[in-house]
Amino acid sequence: MPKYLVEREIKDTGKLSTDDIQTISQKSCDVLTEMGPQIQWVHSYITDNKVYCVYIAPNEEMIKEHAEKGGFPSNVISEIKSIIDPTSAER
Repeated sequence: MPKYLVEREIKDTGKLSTDDIQTISQKSCDVLTEMGPQIQWVHSYITDNKVYCVYIAPNEEMIKEHAEKGGFPSNVISEIKSIIDPTSAER
């Protein structure tokens, strides 16, 4: 199943409170439950004005549907082709 990186531009995201993050996360989980097991949220990274989310889904359209139903922006959706880390240098 493909993995996707979703870039969401959200002003002042880095200033969200723990309660705000919990509320947003719950909304995302509620939409995912409604959509079924084909789409999964792996995790997200929060920066000052963006959120980068990793999802597993059969296609980009499901990612867009999740964003629409949840009221989240999905400014850039990119399929992850490979993962590189320090162990990639090992032979």
